[in-house]
Amino acid sequence: MARAPLLQLSDIALTFGGNPLFDGVDLVVQPGDRIALVGRNGSGKSTLMKVLAGMVEPDRGDRVLSPGTGTGYMEQHPDLSGFATLGDFAASGLDAADAYRVEMAAEGLKFDPATPVGAASGGERRRAALAKLMAEVPSLMLLDEPTNHLDIEAIGWLEEQLKATRAAYVLISHDRAFLRALTKTTLWLDRGEVRRQERGFADFEVWRDKVWEEEDVARHKLDRKIKAEARWAVEGISARRKRNMGRVRALQDLRAERASLIRRQGAAEMALEAGPQSGKRVIEAKEISKSYDGKLILKPFSLRVLRGDRVAFVGPNGVGKTTLLKMLTGEIAPDSGTVTQGTNLEIAVFDQNRSQLDPDATLWDSLTNDPQMKISGQSDQVMVRGTPRHVVGYLKDFLFDEAQARAPVRSLSGGEKARLLLARIMARQSNLLVLDEPTNDLDIETLDLLQELLGDYDGTVLLVSHDRDFIDRVASTTIAMEGDGRAVIYAGGWSDYRVQRGDAGADVKPASPKPALKPEKVEKPEAKPAKPVGNGLSFTEKHRLDVLPGEMERLEAEIAKLTQFLADPELFTREPVKFRKASDALVERQSALSAAEEEWLSLEEKAEAART
Repeated sequence: MARAPLLQLSDIALTFGGNPLFDGVDLVVQPGDRIALVGRNGSGKSTLMKVLAGMVEPDRGDRVLSPGTGTGYMEQHPDLSGFATLGDFAASGLDAADAYRVEMAAEGLKFDPATPVGAASGGERRRAALAKLMAEVPSLMLLDEPTNHLDIEAIGWLEEQLKATRAAYVLISHDRAFLRALTKTTLWLDRGEVRRQERGFADFEVWRDKVWEEEDVARHKLDRKIKAEARWAVEGISARRKRNMGRVRALQDLRAERASLIRRQGAAEMALEAGPQSGKRVIEAKEISKSYDGKLILKPFSLRVLRGDRVAFVGPNGVGKTTLLKMLTGEIAPDSGTVTQGTNLEIAVFDQNRSQLDPDATLWDSLTNDPQMKISGQSDQVMVRGTPRHVVGYLKDFLFDEAQARAPVRSLSGGEKARLLLARIMARQSNLLVLDEPTNDLDIETLDLLQELLGDYDGTVLLVSHDRDFIDRVASTTIAMEGDGRAVIYAGGWSDYRVQRGDAGADVKPASPKPALKPEKVEKPEAKPAKPVGNGLSFTEKHRLDVLPGEMERLEAEIAKLTQFLADPELFTREPVKFRKASDALVERQSALSAAEEEWLSLEEKAEAART
């Protein structure tokens, strides 16, 4: 017997500021659903979630909640006014017998229920709101970015709770690993339309790319048909007028159809440019330590960071990741030991609290008043990597429209604030990027682009993040702050770190081809390191190791040329055969490059094992 849906939306339409946010949305949530709600920043995900929660009234359509269905909604900015402590807020509405659930959730999410609301940080408020939702045990949970401000351990706790729950839930999150682990259905909000696929987030990007490819083919066909009909309209009006006028009206209909198509929003046109090359040694720390108010933050720790390294810092909130980062960059001094910075450093910092942004300033002023971007005597120009740019044009590179240029920063969403801060950072040249939680609130496409930019960046990157997937994609070395002042260096990203620690259930991931950092002195992890395998290289293997870098460089150059050739938007229509051949060649060379990199890595590891 089919079960009644928990919640149903029918023909929902909503308009903000004269533009339809979505129109004709039909959506059903069934008992036990595990749904990912994805879409670009600004596409309306949070608003649709509020419609699901009954907090926003649509312009048209019906919302039907099944009798007896309890709905819990966790928003990004919870209102705690009227409550003395975080615990009071989290326990509000609960029976006294169920208050223990708040304590359990507070322990898993790592906040103190006794914290006064007035003294609580934004992250603590969000964790209290999440604890309230978990303690209420509703039939349907609506979670808007629940992993923001959670450390990796708390994210793991939340994952286990959601895996075990019988409740249905809808998730908005930028955390790929979180979405892959938990979802079985994907809702994609794209240009006002909600598409549904009965597969989890792991299959989303393949699905999205297929939809976009089909759209492009259909658009090209429609363009060709319009061109052919327009040519006839000019050259071929010689038959009976009645038939001709019918064809003219058909052409008008085709043009109206083409005009009605909503083009996809392009990716942000972000770019990173390294400044003058730093010295080979970027940072060298020797036996540095730190304590605050009698609490040990860092035992004596040594580290050498070389040019081009990508170093991730992981660990629970409050363990000292940002403190270590600030010691390495010279912002604070260690209690003991020394930190020596290399020559010619130009540092750009992404602050997780967005404190570099004045909430009362406009986006325009945030750029033109930046001392490193300001052009003397020019109120509408900013300096972007040595080139003057109009403020609005540069903002459009980061997906802001002209109307937003004079809006205050406080009106921006979390993702928009992150993009504005990236716009400031990327306008200047740098050779050392310090990124403290850069992934919070960014949509998946912007995360992809940021990852690619960091991969191509010629400088050095220091990264604090709780996004496991992003760490895996970017980091060549992970420094784990493991509590009690211990900092341990591991080769590779998050998955590599877990494997080296011997964590149960860790996914084995190929190590990054980038070299790992070598500590001057470091505590050994408790897990025993794997024994080296291999007895050196044969003559053929040594030859391959010597020639592979040149082969990879050649493939990279060919890929760059093919990518540039395929960037021509008219190529598909003008020369479809060349477009197909170039596309096939690009795929072939990308596969060859991937195979060459894997071969180089395998041989390099074998050679390293023989040397040690």
